[in-house]
Amino acid sequence: MNDHTTPVPADSVRSAISGLKEFIESRIIGQADLVESLLIALLADGHLLVEGAPGLAKTRAVRVLADGIDASFHRIQFTPDLLPADLTGTEIYRPQDGSFRFQQGPLFHNLVLADEINRAPAKVQSALLEAMAERQITVGLQTYHLPELFLVMATQNPLEQEGTYPLPEAQLDRFLMHVRIDYPAAADERRILQLARSEAAEEAGANASPRVRIPQAAVLQARREVLGVFMSEPLEQYLLQLVLATRNPQVYSNELGRWLQYGASPRGSIALDRCARARAWLRGRDYVTPDDIQAVAAAVLRHRLILSYEAEADAITADRIVGELLSLVAVP
Repeated sequence: MNDHTTPVPADSVRSAISGLKEFIESRIIGQADLVESLLIALLADGHLLVEGAPGLAKTRAVRVLADGIDASFHRIQFTPDLLPADLTGTEIYRPQDGSFRFQQGPLFHNLVLADEINRAPAKVQSALLEAMAERQITVGLQTYHLPELFLVMATQNPLEQEGTYPLPEAQLDRFLMHVRIDYPAAADERRILQLARSEAAEEAGANASPRVRIPQAAVLQARREVLGVFMSEPLEQYLLQLVLATRNPQVYSNELGRWLQYGASPRGSIALDRCARARAWLRGRDYVTPDDIQAVAAAVLRHRLILSYEAEADAITADRIVGELLSLVAVP
């Protein structure tokens, strides 16, 4: 594995991330929002919750990301009989010397796919989300640190509700972004067919081209550069006003006041700041624009808003509320 502490030249970092983006886009077709959100989460050092119907490349996306980075990857299929130790690991008894040895679980990988996270009970969800928030796992009296490069992408299938355990709002707040994806356009689906045939032919002929993986050091250096992206004082105030508007919506509209029960926490402000900076960096800029904030607002805020009974009765969605706030809060 690469030395993660060695500085990488700025040009090399941008080139590496651009190459990674091109690699993912060549294999994930018709899901531009998902690809960008995955890269933003990677650069903003956060985790991603993806919701969409089966077959929309949710699982494939994080597999492709793992193929493009020199990092370890593990997929966990969440089921009702899963136990917390199945994620974190457990103490194994060694009869030869009467001692116990900790066997690391799948959470000790760099990239983790939590497939259908809402199919496991609350205690398993909590074990995962605690690891996401604290970046460490405690077993007995011993604490084990997770890798510096650690990203969880969890998926949810919105079509099936039987046998599922919805994530509580407090746990949803641990995710940097909540991305919803839909079916691709007809032209994109044709390209998907062509790609599937091409990949099947490569596998059948065992002549797949070797993958060039970017080093973890490039990702970690890109994260540091993202933190240095400039945000002006008026834009910072605009970002904060958007989040504060979710807590005091009645200031902007009586309807919004009726629809929103609870707004985003300070964690929402931090997430919006990090994601806006990461989006600006991905576009080759060293400064944030209002468009960067507005583009990520829905994905950052939709899972942090608790709607009232009136909103649910009127079929009002969190996305509509975010859209209303974006139109009402003054842009500098």
